[in-house]
Amino acid sequence: MGNILYFIAGVLLLVWAIGFFGYAAGGLIHLLLVVAIVLLVLKFIRGERI
Repeated sequence: MGNILYFIAGVLLLVWAIGFFGYAAGGLIHLLLVVAIVLLVLKFIRGERI
């Protein structure tokens, strides 16, 4: 399950980078990136293994 989380975070980071450099969907991508970061932080706080 941890590998899937890293894969999703990597994809979101890539899509965010593309959106940051010029696409109109940048706002949605930034929102998804924030959600991914919050989920990672919560996972660390709960002490779950990644």
